[in-house]
This record gives sequence, structure tokens and C-alpha cells, in this order.
Amino acid sequence: MSRWCRGSAIPSLRSWLCRSALFLLVPAAIGCAVGPEYVRPPVALNSEWNQSNDSLVTTQARADSAWWKELGDPTLDTLIAMSWNQNLPLQVTALRIYESRAQLGIAKGRQWPQIQAAFANATGVGLSEKAANSFFLDRQYWDFQAGFDAAWELDLWRKYGRGVSAEEASLLASVADYDDALVSITAEVARTYSVIRTYEALIDQARANVVVQEDGQRIARSRFRNGATSELDLSQATTLLESTRASIPQLLIGLQQAENALSTLLGKPVGFVRPLIATGAERGIPAPPTQAVISVPAEMLRRRPDIRSAEFTAMAQSERIGIARADMYPSFSLFGTIGTQATEGGRIGSAADLFSPGSWFYAFGPRLVWPLFNYGRIQNNVRVQDARLQQLLVDYQNKVLSAAQEVEDAVAGYTQSRDAVTFQQNAATSAERSVRLAFVQYREGATDFQRVLDAERALLQQQTSLTQLQSDVATYWIAMYKALGGGWELRRGQPIVPQTMQEEMRNRTNWGDYFSKQSSPPPSNDR
Repeated sequence: MSRWCRGSAIPSLRSWLCRSALFLLVPAAIGCAVGPEYVRPPVALNSEWNQSNDSLVTTQARADSAWWKELGDPTLDTLIAMSWNQNLPLQVTALRIYESRAQLGIAKGRQWPQIQAAFANATGVGLSEKAANSFFLDRQYWDFQAGFDAAWELDLWRKYGRGVSAEEASLLASVADYDDALVSITAEVARTYSVIRTYEALIDQARANVVVQEDGQRIARSRFRNGATSELDLSQATTLLESTRASIPQLLIGLQQAENALSTLLGKPVGFVRPLIATGAERGIPAPPTQAVISVPAEMLRRRPDIRSAEFTAMAQSERIGIARADMYPSFSLFGTIGTQATEGGRIGSAADLFSPGSWFYAFGPRLVWPLFNYGRIQNNVRVQDARLQQLLVDYQNKVLSAAQEVEDAVAGYTQSRDAVTFQQNAATSAERSVRLAFVQYREGATDFQRVLDAERALLQQQTSLTQLQSDVATYWIAMYKALGGGWELRRGQPIVPQTMQEEMRNRTNWGDYFSKQSSPPPSNDR
């Protein structure tokens, strides 16, 4: 082997390296990236919201990121802060960011030699006596090898570069998904908290009406005993009273379920939030400020994390078309093997010769691979990737339109509900006065008990409607800021997974500086 390598059959190592470099660099100089460049799909949006002229909203300023603080409820502020640190689905979304970072690291590693391996092997060989190659050879021997293999495919068509770009876009999409989860969890905590306060208000109203109806029952019983009226009045008063009492356990069920849901949102067992809510000085349905700041539709595109995620996902898929299309063209690579070899057996030698001067061997050179006969597989894969891109582009357009609809629906609900509250407050006030007048007239015998019953039913109905409308105002206000994509900005500079979870993952796997170099996700592509 050594004499053959020193002969004229193989050029010098330097000559081969020069020729291989020339073989690879010339195609690289004339090559180019294949595949489309991402273009944002057009989506028609109004320049202003339909309710922009309403006095209850303004677009003259940027919507507040910490919108829930406008409710002036410290208990709610505490609950939202706890949810950011403890909500379990939110932590899952945060962990996907680290997964995407690791995927990006894999893609970057593909840009370098794809095969880098040290090898060592010992092979025992026993040849047949009837084999042609056994003549004048030792038929039983050991073969020892040790060396290093490497192969590097030139990224002529930017297949690996596009892979890095695709994973970078996917990473940004995972960050946007985390931001979207923050927006959703914040809004859901606020909405559930509002539901709890609504149930509390309805329960208080029902109990207050029980007191009023007990007075009516007492009056009916007194008049019946004195012979001033029939037993019918007493029966009707009792029916209404017991019906109202029966509604309270149903409301308590709703209250318990809402509290359980809030405990789960905080990543805690059921019953956790009751002491927090019970000890809070704030009771009653959260009351939004008189005027809401909703910015403009263009601002919504920048703030909505789900829209950014949809676009980043489309960007990543656009790069994958180029990756698939690169398989249609020839690939150029440089391969090499270097090592030592020795054979032990009979007259051949010994394993001790493995590192002797004459035991070295090598093989290297350029390689061209062009998949000419693939029966349409590559082209159809390109079509598959392109179809997926088109789906994502349409999905992006739909998300933008749906987001605009969500804002419009929430703003309309907020403004109209506030107007309805004003009218309903007047109705509830009038119903209270009707009950008082009906009692006076009934005591004096000026009217029958049916008038009292109608007044009491109307009072409960009007008060319930008022409470529901007040709850609707808060719910629509929360939905409006969720639709605007507010809240995620405050996560910057904050850890996205708890320290205890980081330690658990470090104890299980070497995460390097993934946790220490950046405690929060990189900023999304703010436009």
C-alpha cells in the first residue's frame, strides 16, 4: 500500500487538495439560492374602527399594555401576576421556545461537515479454502483500523442556509405563540375573576330580595290571620319567596365552579383562590374606565402575537420550499478518510504495526450527486411544500380579518352595553320604588297582593339584568383589549420558566447557557 501511494498513480496530497477546492469553488461561484422569497400577503383593513367616533373610545393614544390595571382592583393585579408565573399551559408554551432554540442549533450545525466521526475497529477474518482470493494468503487473520471520516456538502443552493432561516422564523413564531398565550391567560384570568364577582353580586341581590319577600310573606300572613284576605295571598308570597331561595344554591354552584377554574388557571388546586378573593377589600364587578383607548387597526397588526406567529410560520414554510427545490439540483461535497491499518495473522504482521510509519492510509476527493431518476418524488415534494405555504398565507389573511372582527365586536359590545347599563339602572331604581309603593298600598288595602308579587318579581328581574349588563361591560372591555393583543409586552426581561424548572432540566440534560444567556425570549418582529 505505502509503495503504491508513493508512486505516480496518485498525485501529491497538495495537488489533490487544490483540484478538489477548484472543483467545489467554481460551481459555488456561479450558483445561487433556489426557492421563493417570502412576500407578505395583502389584507384590506379599514383605517379606523367603526366605533371610532363614539365618545366612549379614543384612538388618539396607544392602547395601554397593562390594561387590567385600569380596573383599579389590586386583587386582580395579584391574580394576573401569579398566573404569569404559575399557569401550566403557559409554561408548556415557554418550553417550546427552548425546543425551537435547540432546533435552530441543529440547523446551524448542518452548515458544517455533516459527517465527522472517529472510528476504530478490529475484524476477525476467516477465508474459505475454495475462495479465489485465498491463494498464497493467510486464510485467518485480524484486521485493525483507526482513523477519522469527514464529509462536507457545499451549500451551493442554500439548502442548509434556508434551513437556518426556517428555524429562525420558527423560533420567532414560538416566541409569538408564548406572547399570545400571555395575552390569552391574562384575559382569561380577568374574565373569570369578573364572573366570580358577578356571581357574588347576584347572590347578594338574591339574598336581599329574600329579605324583601319575607316582609311580603309576613304581611300576607298577618292579613290572612286577621281575615283581611284569603290564603291565596299567603300561598303566592310563599311561592315567590321559596323560588328566590332556590336560585341561591344554583348561583353558589356557578360561583364555586368559577373559583375552581381560576385556581386551575393559577396552576393551583381548587380552593386556592377563595381566601385571596374573600380577603380582598374590593367587591363588586370590576368597573372599566369611562373611556377606552383602542389605537388604530394598523397598530393591532403589530401587537397581535397570533398574527405575528402566523406570518413567521409562513416565512419558515417559504424557506422550506427552497430546501425541497434544492434537491432537484446536483449536490457537491468533499469527503475524506484518514487513519491507520494493520493486519495480524501468520506471516502478515501484528497489531503493534497499527501506529507504525507505514500503516497510514487516506482517501479524499470531491463528489457530485444528481438524483436524475426520482420518478417525480422531488418535484411533488416541492408542490407539497408550496401548497402548505399557500395554506399558511390564506390562514394569515383570515387571522387578520378575524382579529379585526374581534376588535369591532368587542368595541360594539362595550359601547352598547355601557349605554344599556344607564337605562337599566333607571329601570332597577324604578322597580325598587314600585315595591315600596305596592307594600304601602297593600297594607292599606288599596290593592291586592298580585300587585306586590308583580313588583317583587320585576325588582328581582331588573336587578339581575342590571348586574348582567355590568358584567357584560367588563367582559367586553376585557375582550376588546385581548383582541387588540395587549399585555405581552410586560414579559420582556422576565424569566419565562420558573427557576425550579430550569434546575430540574439542568439536572436531567446539559442545557449549556440556554437559560443563563437570556432569561426572556428575544423580542418578536415588532413592525
